[in-house]
Amino acid sequence: MEESVNPTLNIGPISFDLTLLAMSLVTVLVVFAFVYWASRKMTLRPKGKQNALEMIYDFVISFTKGNIGEHYMKNYSLFLFSLFMFILVANNIGLMAKVQTTNSYNLWTSPTANLGYDLSLSFMITLIAHIEGVRRRGFKEYLKAFVTPGFMTPMNLLEEVTNFASLAIRIYGNIFAGEVLAGLLLTLSQQAFYWYPVAFIGNMLWTAFSIFISCIQAYVFTMLSSMYIGKKINGEEE
Repeated sequence: MEESVNPTLNIGPISFDLTLLAMSLVTVLVVFAFVYWASRKMTLRPKGKQNALEMIYDFVISFTKGNIGEHYMKNYSLFLFSLFMFILVANNIGLMAKVQTTNSYNLWTSPTANLGYDLSLSFMITLIAHIEGVRRRGFKEYLKAFVTPGFMTPMNLLEEVTNFASLAIRIYGNIFAGEVLAGLLLTLSQQAFYWYPVAFIGNMLWTAFSIFISCIQAYVFTMLSSMYIGKKINGEEE
């Protein structure tokens, strides 16, 4: 199987991955379109599309409220809902199609199948957690948590690094593996006509399993993000 690469645009020392940028935009548009469509003409007694939207929102609130806390939940509920929807779509969008040019440029992929992209998402969550921790508790009180007790300071700092790395690597490993195997099954179907039924059935089964795993990873990513943010804003109160 010939290795594909994403087209890039270089502006000075900075290189932009055009496929990841495009897929991020598509993901945002899909999430926005769904929320916009489902939230039109809302009623007191939800039904149909409104019911689906509210069920997803309530689901996100149900598994993150315990981490954020009742007092702060209303401040972070929309952010966590948006995060969950974005990760959910970003994880699955690469399974829907495979678009590749004749010169092996990959034009369609899940953004979260890229380690650099996942590290950026993880860095964003880490940054938000620290900024909100300082904003809610004050700079002095926030720093005090890292040095109390003093002998735990190295472990506290190491924990920040491991949290950042594990949040990214966990989602990357699952989504990247799903796309790689799907690509191998597609290649198998092109080898000979008698392999096509095997590859087709295998691809359907693997796609269904990958969608399940992608949904679980969206849940885990949002859950862990709420835990990290909740720990910073609540401190010893959590």
